[in-house]
Parts: sequence; C-alpha cells; structure tokens
Amino acid sequence: MSGGLPSSDMGLLLARAAQRLAAGGLVAFPTETVYGLGADAENPEAIARIYAAKGRPANHPVIVHVAPEADIGYWARSVPAEARALMQAFWPGPLTLILPRARHIPAAVSGGQDSVGLRCPSHPIAQALLREFARLKPHGQGGVAAPSANKFGQVSPTHASHVRSEFPELSEADLMVLEGGPAQVGIESTIVDLSRLDQGVGPVLLRPGHVSAAQIAAVLGIEPARPDAAAPQVSGSLKAHYAPRTPLSVLPLAQLLPALAEAGGGGAPRVAAVVFNAPAHDAALAHVDWLVCAADPDAYARELYALLRRLDQQGYSRLLFEQPPRTPAWQAVNDRLGRAAAAFR
Repeated sequence: MSGGLPSSDMGLLLARAAQRLAAGGLVAFPTETVYGLGADAENPEAIARIYAAKGRPANHPVIVHVAPEADIGYWARSVPAEARALMQAFWPGPLTLILPRARHIPAAVSGGQDSVGLRCPSHPIAQALLREFARLKPHGQGGVAAPSANKFGQVSPTHASHVRSEFPELSEADLMVLEGGPAQVGIESTIVDLSRLDQGVGPVLLRPGHVSAAQIAAVLGIEPARPDAAAPQVSGSLKAHYAPRTPLSVLPLAQLLPALAEAGGGGAPRVAAVVFNAPAHDAALAHVDWLVCAADPDAYARELYALLRRLDQQGYSRLLFEQPPRTPAWQAVNDRLGRAAAAFR
C-alpha cells in the first residue's frame, strides 16, 4: 500500500482493517509521524491487547486518533477555545491535545487519568481507515487508540517493515499491518496539555515535536509552559525512551572525538559516530565508522529512527552522536536523542 490515497484494492484492505478493529483486533497503520498500533478506543479489552503486545505499563496513556470530521465533544467533556484554535491551525497534523476525558470514554486509554489525548493524523491512509471504522460504530465516532507500533521504550517504527520485525511473535491473525510508505515527519507528535485551563494552568508543552512551541504561541498568544509536577502523564514522557539496543551517547564534538580515541586501541570494537561533518582521516580513529547526518532538523528527525534501527543491526559496540544545536528548531530531536541516551546512563 502506498502513501497516496487508497485505490479500490486498498479500499478492500481498509474495509478489512476496520472490521478487524470493530472485532476488537489490532491494526498497525501509517501516520505522518510514526506507525501506530491501533485498537478500538472504546473497547477496554482491545486496548488491553495493545498494552500486552507492547509490554506497556497499564498506567501509561495512549493517544486516540480521530478522523477530520470527528466530533471532539464526543471524546472530551469540554473543548476550550484554545483547543479549537490549535485544531484549526494544525489538524490534520502532528499535534496531540490533552483535554478532559468524557465520562463514557474508557479510562484505559488514559492510564486511569481524567484526561484524554486526541489527534487527527494527516496521512491519507490513516484518515481513510478512521473514516471506514467510524462507519461501523453506532455513533459514527470511531476513534482508534494507537501508540507507536513497537515494544515499550524501544525505537518507534517509521516503515511497515519495522513493525513486522518488532512483533515477530504476532501472526497476521493477531496483527494486521497496513503499508503506507515511510513516515514523513519521523518522530512522534507534539503534545499540548489543555486539560487544566479551568484551574488556571496551561497551555503546557508535554512533548515537543514537529509543531513547535513558537508555532503554538503564535496561535494562542502565549508561550506554552514546561511540564509541571501535576501535569498529566503522556506517551513518551519517561526519562529513558526511544532507545536502541546498542549503547548510545550524545556528546558535543569537542568531547566526542576524545571519547572515540579512548575507545580505540588494538582490536578495538567497531563504533559508529553520527556527526554533522566527518573529520579528516586519523589512524587513531580507524575503528570508527563515520555517518554524516542532515543539517536540517526536519530532515534529521525524518531519518533518525530508521538510522537507529539500522545501526542496531550492524554489530557496533557503541553509537556516539554529535550533540545537535541547542536551539528551538532542534528541540524535538534533542528530546528524542536525550531520552534514547538516558537508557544507558
């Protein structure tokens, strides 16, 4: 299945996928951010299958994906003007809003919290699936709960092949995977908390992503605050997350080069260094494989997870990444790299 609008044959696949969701099964599907592991957001047993497949803690919430025409008031007790403004500006797209959860929406999607994360993806196949699924639901509000389609804490998938390799224990009968080409954003959505506006709190940026804090501020007229102790727990908020299996460090170039030299010596194991400019040949660094990364933050983000998965399969003893610029444009990339490296500290 390509990333374009589905053909008639793909329409049949989408109908099968929607029926799988309606029956309480799992469907992995493409979004513009990463591939999601989806289940009926109103079926606690189906949601439990997501948690079991991922090995995800039950108190860690998932995001509900909805079609562009969905009634957000069905999912949220209240939809403030700030949420409407952000939806108008960035939906469909890579922005998740945290709102007060409607009473009839299962607490399972929120890890037991009183809030719910909602997103309208822009990928045409995701939208087609959501619309097809909504047709099968009594109220026409077919939301799909879908965290990233990977084992909990591991690198998110940006290709359908990543999903299949992540869950070799699941057969086609257990998990249907829709093809949709490579993810165009490549990292998870921005998450903004608007669930506590009636308490005088918010907006709060809980997870940076493709939609920047500056873009949010331009719409709302206020810079989103940093997470506070009382903020809702959300996907990807753990200190260590998005981690490959190979030990990873992120260092400024001035520290990275000495660290690489110290890792050398006779018979030194291979090390991969991801840098913005490869240095001149140095015999002391003969054990290092240099990879030059994109200088643009959007291009870097698009390739990051696929690169981590590829390096994980090549037998390196360590992965060393040059620290990207600490500027607002690189906030989301630095967030993901920092959490990946935290797993090895």
